[in-house]
Amino acid sequence: MSCFSCFSNQEKKVPRRPNNNNNNNGKRIQYAPTQISPKKAPQPNHHHHHHQENHNYKARTSPQREPRINKEANKENGGGNNIAAQSFTFRELASITRNFRQENLIGEGGFGRVYRGRLEKTNQEVAVKQLDRNGLQGNREFLVEVLMLSLLHHHNLVSLIGYCADGEQRLLVYEYMPLGSLEDHLLDLPRRQKPLEWFKRMKVALDAAKGLEYLHDRANPPVIYRDLKSSNILLDNGFNAKLSDFGLAKLGPTGDKSHVSSRVMGTYGYCAPEYQRTGQLTVKSDIYSFGVVLLELITGRRTIDNTRPLREQNLVTWAYPVFREPARYSELADPKLEGSFPMRSLHQAVAVAAMCLNEEPSVRPLISDVVTALSFLNPMNQDQQVLSPIDMPSPTEENSATLSLLDDDSAVERQRAVDEAIEWGSNTRNKPTRLDSASSI
Repeated sequence: MSCFSCFSNQEKKVPRRPNNNNNNNGKRIQYAPTQISPKKAPQPNHHHHHHQENHNYKARTSPQREPRINKEANKENGGGNNIAAQSFTFRELASITRNFRQENLIGEGGFGRVYRGRLEKTNQEVAVKQLDRNGLQGNREFLVEVLMLSLLHHHNLVSLIGYCADGEQRLLVYEYMPLGSLEDHLLDLPRRQKPLEWFKRMKVALDAAKGLEYLHDRANPPVIYRDLKSSNILLDNGFNAKLSDFGLAKLGPTGDKSHVSSRVMGTYGYCAPEYQRTGQLTVKSDIYSFGVVLLELITGRRTIDNTRPLREQNLVTWAYPVFREPARYSELADPKLEGSFPMRSLHQAVAVAAMCLNEEPSVRPLISDVVTALSFLNPMNQDQQVLSPIDMPSPTEENSATLSLLDDDSAVERQRAVDEAIEWGSNTRNKPTRLDSASSI
């Protein structure tokens, strides 16, 4: 169970871009920049039932002052900018969500709340995440998510449309994913809700793996997602899956380094055991988390479920003995499927999950191999596209001015966060150099 020979006898290779920056075939892929200076606030809403609420929102924002994230990003880019996301005022986002009314609330977590809205100019439906100032995500995560998602563009990553850094407000505007998260369709289903079909589950797994493949193989240094879980995999109307919530994403090791050191962050039950023990983070940490999600897709069980008998409360611990006996693989199948799946497909999916969940990180497969394996399980698989990697530039001494961006954090924490974020935000340099080291958030 240590190779993928049963799926393909050809090794999948991802081409690496030549280091010669003058080679036209190895050109950096650049996305058209979008102006990030704050927009003018729209005229106040004169409907009498909104008047008082709008007055209160105005008192908590600073519409006359340019948000720091805009000023510092423009300063970093020498007056230009490369953040491919719009800047919204708090008043604009309050307007499109009807002053963040309860009926527009579509999600809530430790980071804050998510509201449904519709952009007035384009009529596009969006999801507006309002970060709780006292929640689990702060200025550092907000900055990292804005800058990373402004450069990361893939059909299996949720698109960042814009952000708001108006006064003390921190909001993110994403494309709206109408079917919600994978968790909504897989775990703790209401009685009348039909379970997710087997091949839809395998399609979601493949889409998530493709998103990880983009992060691991195209970015240089690679991006370690660090928070892969079923609630962070969002679905559109066609059950196409996209990874969301990049506030904890981390730049991976470079040069001769084998890992980066970091505070242990993520969700219990999904974190790789070696990362929990030592704080040493590699792309193989994401592979473990993917294995947990794949196991959830196979079993329909939560990774941690205290309502089950003691020996079954931890999903991975419960499944480990079964991994050693292929004759028992059917015991892992979600009973809600009532046997509606090809047994061969189940066996191969369990084999992939078992390899991803190996205790030894070096034995876990590369994400490109996982994509190849899952492609054989999915009759709806689309043609694979081999994409060239994107090099990310290193920070320079000019970036020290961005320390003033995060008012609430200590100087050391701000330096760590900004150094890492600027590595993604300064892609307009003439000749980027490889990173010599990676810092911790």
